[in-house]
Amino acid sequence: MAKLTKKQKEALSKIDKNKLYSIEEGSALVKEITNSKFDASVDIAVRLGVDPRKANQMVRGVVTLPHGTGKDVKVLALVTPDKEAEATAAGADYVGLDEYLDKIKSGWTDVDVIITMPSVMGKLGPLGRVLGPRGLMPNPKTGTVTMDVAKAVTEVKAGKIDFKVDKTGIVHAAIGKVSFSADKIADNAKELLDTLNKLKPTAAKGVYVKSIYMSSTMSPSVQLDAKAV
Repeated sequence: MAKLTKKQKEALSKIDKNKLYSIEEGSALVKEITNSKFDASVDIAVRLGVDPRKANQMVRGVVTLPHGTGKDVKVLALVTPDKEAEATAAGADYVGLDEYLDKIKSGWTDVDVIITMPSVMGKLGPLGRVLGPRGLMPNPKTGTVTMDVAKAVTEVKAGKIDFKVDKTGIVHAAIGKVSFSADKIADNAKELLDTLNKLKPTAAKGVYVKSIYMSSTMSPSVQLDAKAV
């Protein structure tokens, strides 16, 4: 077992392992116990009472965080020439089609989100092996396959994120930066949790939100009170 550093011990000493923190308390505590020299991300992990292997219990959705993610999201808009000006004006970092498809085929994936149009999806199909494992394949359910390219780009840049329960029943999401105020972190967390509650599958039985943990990139995790959510 790795030896804990002085800062790690100090951070752990501030967490009451027998306490379930409110969202507001947890947000403030994560800021307090983070000692990284960079602006660490604040992450949340929510264990749901669902069986992701069953299609009728899959939880997937999108949420626009009220205070954004704090991250400069790089967006690639794969669009036809008539939509290029619209995508550029909305703030897309890369705009085009065939030249970027060729770059992706060669292994280029230096973007965070890809937005495209229904008519272009046929060209993206063969690139599934490259884009799928990286979570970059556009999907109508997350609003990244649309004719309203400008709206999609604007929303992603403003803090829209998509999430999906993993095979162990956990939803992981980055909800801000440690430099955010505790209030802003709490607001973002509440927005995500409210969205998850609205997406509860009718087939899910028993307790839906089983546990919630909040942490930063370099901090221990803080358990939040799932019942309060």
